[in-house]
Amino acid sequence: MAVIKPFRGMRFDTEKAGELKTLCCPPYDIISEEQRKAFIAQNPYNVIRLELPKEGDDVYERAGEVLDLWRDKGVLVYEDKPAIYVYEMEFNAYNKRKRVKGLIARVKVEEFSKGVILPHEFTLSKAKEDRLNLMKATNCNFSQIYALYMDSEHTTLQTIDAESTADAAYAFTDDDNITHRLWVVTDEKVIEKLCADFADRKLYIADGHHRYETALNYRNYCRENGISKEGDGQDYQMIYLVDMEHPGLVVFPTHRMVRDLPDFSKYNVLAGCEPYFEIEKYTAVGNMNTLLAEKYNQGKKAFAFYCGKGEWYLLTLKDIGVMSKVLPDVSEASQQLDVSVLHSLILEKTMGIDKENMANQINLTYTKFLEEAIVKVDKGQFQCSFILNPTRVTEIRDVAAAGEKMPQKSTYFYPKMITGMVMNDIGVE
Repeated sequence: MAVIKPFRGMRFDTEKAGELKTLCCPPYDIISEEQRKAFIAQNPYNVIRLELPKEGDDVYERAGEVLDLWRDKGVLVYEDKPAIYVYEMEFNAYNKRKRVKGLIARVKVEEFSKGVILPHEFTLSKAKEDRLNLMKATNCNFSQIYALYMDSEHTTLQTIDAESTADAAYAFTDDDNITHRLWVVTDEKVIEKLCADFADRKLYIADGHHRYETALNYRNYCRENGISKEGDGQDYQMIYLVDMEHPGLVVFPTHRMVRDLPDFSKYNVLAGCEPYFEIEKYTAVGNMNTLLAEKYNQGKKAFAFYCGKGEWYLLTLKDIGVMSKVLPDVSEASQQLDVSVLHSLILEKTMGIDKENMANQINLTYTKFLEEAIVKVDKGQFQCSFILNPTRVTEIRDVAAAGEKMPQKSTYFYPKMITGMVMNDIGVE
């Protein structure tokens, strides 16, 4: 099953590079060009220059040159001994202060077909090409893949909790009021115990599907070109591992906004929904979250269909049994996803937005922000929006275990891991 091992992490020497807060950045795929420039203006050693390179004629080659320069100057240094890292994020969600804690280690990458590491969402090829070019130029992971594991006794969590009772080795609070803490575990007996914990476990990718598929492509590229052989560092990638039942796990929904649909009519949408959904009309959005949460807690499939100027309709599925007829070729786990119900019964069947249209985002735009899904319809930028409840972590597990994938943008794990606290130089043992 899953194979994990420690590594000598590459980290910033803050005495030479500056305050850690100014050296780290959010994931590359949620950073605007304006933000990227601001990070560099604040500190020219910010990891964004490696993770999202934009300098020079060949941005990837330039990232490799910057990496070499920083290592030569001692701005980036390596752990003296192989370590496993305990990483905790403390954050606000659903009006509460929460914490999620896991471990960062090297994990042996395996093809999905082996059933050891399982995906849950479809990915886009362009993003994978970009990440592969960066890996070829640097032979590094600057950010972690995020994966979940099952541990009914929570033995691993107990171990890392015990290893993180003292003050963190590194800690800071970012501009989003997320506190990031990192502990360095070098005790060989503890590391041996943690590695043994995963011998009979599967891993479920929560976030970072592009990077994981890129890791497989990079491993194969290195083998095919004589750069590495089986068992070398290229077989392993840096992954953040979290207990699937951790009380701090938060999954936000990703809402759908509809635009440029010919002959759009809210009345036609409602008429198409009537055979399948109970429909309740509201004229203000103040109670939308509460009503959706009630349905979620009751285990019902429900959406808010927002039409603008405060007008919206609560759509509650009458009978989940209809999904076995609509999607007979997929598992029950996939049939019963909220996004499957929305996509198949409303977007496809009622509105004519098929899977190819969704994948290419011709008439569909995604947002994790409820306010955006409301305001942009009010401003006339979109014709309507669908507000969803979050996907349950157990649903993610069940779909992955069935060997299937959810549609893109089915989940949004929050918060996103920070980039730059610890990095993985694949060439360093």
